[in-house]
Amino acid sequence: MTAEARSVRVRLAPSPTGTLHIGTARTAVFNWLFARHSGGRFLLRIEDTDRERSKPEYTANILDGLRWLGLDWDEEPVIQSQRLEQHRAAIQQLLDAGQAYRCYASEEELTAMREQQAAAKQAPRYDNRHRDLSPEQEQAYIAEGREPVVRFRIDDDRTITWTDLVRGEMRWSGRDLGGDMVIARRAPAHRIGDPLYNLVVVVDDAAMAISHVIRGEDHIANTAKQLLLYEALGQPAPAFAHTPLILNQEGKKLSKRDGVTSISDFRAMGYSATALANYMTLLGWSPPEGMGERFSLQQAAAVFGFERVNRAGARFDWDKLNWLNGQVLREQGAESLRQQLAPLWAERGWGQAGAANPVQADPAWQCQLSELLGPSLTLLADGVEQAEPFFTTPELNDAARAQLEVAGARAALAALAEALEPLTASDLGADQAQALLSEAAAAAGVKKGVIMKSLRAALLGSLQGPDLLTTWLLLHRSGDDLPRIARCL
Repeated sequence: MTAEARSVRVRLAPSPTGTLHIGTARTAVFNWLFARHSGGRFLLRIEDTDRERSKPEYTANILDGLRWLGLDWDEEPVIQSQRLEQHRAAIQQLLDAGQAYRCYASEEELTAMREQQAAAKQAPRYDNRHRDLSPEQEQAYIAEGREPVVRFRIDDDRTITWTDLVRGEMRWSGRDLGGDMVIARRAPAHRIGDPLYNLVVVVDDAAMAISHVIRGEDHIANTAKQLLLYEALGQPAPAFAHTPLILNQEGKKLSKRDGVTSISDFRAMGYSATALANYMTLLGWSPPEGMGERFSLQQAAAVFGFERVNRAGARFDWDKLNWLNGQVLREQGAESLRQQLAPLWAERGWGQAGAANPVQADPAWQCQLSELLGPSLTLLADGVEQAEPFFTTPELNDAARAQLEVAGARAALAALAEALEPLTASDLGADQAQALLSEAAAAAGVKKGVIMKSLRAALLGSLQGPDLLTTWLLLHRSGDDLPRIARCL
């Protein structure tokens, strides 16, 4: 049965040796999109066979990051380390069929071989020296105390071909695969050592009935080796799709040296899951004409196909991600934004129940503040910086001080303060506020622009900020406007 004839089953197979990387997350996005588009299933396999580096906290980070991005999976995750006996049984099957053998070459011998190849300017490869040992030769090595690896036979004259769903027809020569492949680490000759990546991936994908393997182009050489293993084990091979790598601005593979690459780091910086998932979809996939670049995962899944996945590497663009994040924040309702910002404000001790100013803890007041700040936000963290002058009285910067020295500025503020004195928090509306500004300007003999700039300086300590009228009304409701004006007189 061909992969195409089977029901679609795809998988993400992260190694819990670190936090969820954006490259792994983008692979997860493409797998999820294809599964949802095809009515198939998206599965997880935790490849934790690196005993020294695999940690439970990394597994938790990976699962949490996928959930946060909205990438739900359809079956319980498979834990690779729990399948060791199945992996060893497959290796024994290959040994029994003569398709694998024990290689007793020592590390010193292999190092000398590589040095000779390097001196001769040859590509490094195993020379298959122990492929056809006689029983007597094997016994001699065992008597020396040598512990063998298990190698899988690769015919140099074999051509491996497959139709890649992204790259089309692929051909790989067995001669270019580096000689017979190690599929199990060293162990006493009567045992099978720890199975290695290419073998366990094939065994597990076959057991999980994976129909399509979607992963980065850096796995192409592994695919050629794995196709030989599928054949040797008598298992149907899945279809393969090799997606472009994520590159930095210099065109090199994105790495930790480029700064933030962990999904948890993006999350901590204030990027929304919606925007980040949207952006990762664009890293290597082109939406259909007319769709635009702002869409949900569900909208992308409806039209996703490999014919629109690019072959060239995808350069990471911070400006594009920031633009998308701003779009997402602006699309949200004020209450949704408040729910995301309130915990960040609380971390600063702002807007909490029992605070000195109870109005600032009122969800309705916070909702109005969120609505005011929303259009100018790029990151959620911006909503902390921009909200600070609403929760704490800011110092006056140089521009604000200079504005207060403009002729008539303080006189206009004094007139405004006098008019505000008898008003309660609920007494001031937008129309009345506009009228008070006009009256204060007239009383001081200045243009309305002078009183407006001076009021902004008094309230925010700066001449920059969100809509002045809404700012003033919010600060009036919290009782902070008159004290701030009074300090400037």
